[in-house]
Amino acid sequence: MSPDSGNSELDQVIARMKSERPAVLNFSSESAQPEPTLDEARGELASAIGQLAHTIFSKKYGPLVGTVTKTTAETVLKNAEENLYRAKGDATLVIQELVDRAFTSKQSKKK
Repeated sequence: MSPDSGNSELDQVIARMKSERPAVLNFSSESAQPEPTLDEARGELASAIGQLAHTIFSKKYGPLVGTVTKTTAETVLKNAEENLYRAKGDATLVIQELVDRAFTSKQSKKK
């Protein structure tokens, strides 16, 4: 390795550092980028899970394990969201019924 090649690599690194945008630390509540939608967040999480599965299991189960895992993870997440939404409605009804019965029984005992 000649001194010129080391200098050249250093120059390339410095040029790359100058061309990249600096890191911005913005701790205010306003974000410059719009918040991702639920579908985008679900897709990103499923992609990350698929990449992780591909990295870990591709040698044993083949190259499609990441794709299959991504699709499965996205479906499971979507179904879980739907089930949670339904469960929230059911829990609201049950709690409302319990509250109604608790307050109604106390009032009827007083009369």
